[in-house]
Amino acid sequence: MQHMLKRTFLSSLMAASLASVSLVPVQSAGADDRVIHNAAIGAGAGAVTGAITGCGSVLNNAVIGAAAGAAVNGANGLRTRNARRRNGRRIVQDVGVGAGAGVLAGAVTGGCRTTWKNGVNGAAAGAAVNILDPRNRRR
Repeated sequence: MQHMLKRTFLSSLMAASLASVSLVPVQSAGADDRVIHNAAIGAGAGAVTGAITGCGSVLNNAVIGAAAGAAVNGANGLRTRNARRRNGRRIVQDVGVGAGAGVLAGAVTGGCRTTWKNGVNGAAAGAAVNILDPRNRRR
């Protein structure tokens, strides 16, 4: 029961911070217990990519990367267990979701004025989550 409450609360908190929605979800969202781990990976990748592209502050780029990492985690949680076991994580899906979340988070934070740089930061965060998440290793 505690695990289910934690999954519900964390996914609701991420959704509320990004889209200003209710903190009381109707059902458990797709995020799992590794959402903070993936958000931290995304924050690191976003900070590094932001320094390379010369876009905004380190903190703003870390926020964009963390949002992209959390979105990648949620998108992977929406797939069925058999699909995840059979195919693992798909890099194309993670990069696409990360880019979309990066554009959205960049529009909200307003740190970088160019949309494509926010997308690159998010895509790099999605790729980093795909590569560095230990659950993606094939057995």
